[in-house]
Amino acid sequence: CPLPDFLPLKCDACDQIFCTDHIAYAQHNCTSAYKKDVQVPVCPLCNTPVPMRRGEMPDVVVGEHIDRDCKSDPAQRKRKIFTNKCLKPGCKQKEMMKVICDQCHKNYCLKHRHPLDHDCSGAGRPLSKAG
Repeated sequence: CPLPDFLPLKCDACDQIFCTDHIAYAQHNCTSAYKKDVQVPVCPLCNTPVPMRRGEMPDVVVGEHIDRDCKSDPAQRKRKIFTNKCLKPGCKQKEMMKVICDQCHKNYCLKHRHPLDHDCSGAGRPLSKAG
């Protein structure tokens, strides 16, 4: 600032001294503004506030909310597409359609759909469709 200020002010985020014209976070490009300038983002689909921790990016938090917790119709339709979880222990894959084993009648992903791939406990000798 070219003109000295008689009442210098200390930024509560970065602890530097500024005049009254430059004390605002945006005016001095404060690198620590995220610590104090707390905003609560609102989901554009369900219009509810989305809680977030200090230092998190609002866009990322709202995106995660839409993917997981949002109660709006478009978000729920998007989430419900992949609801058929593979029952092979340790596999977290989900498919759009059920893939039922002919022998044990359980649901699996495309990778574990053959009896030999999921240690089938169904009746008979486990055979794959390939022979």
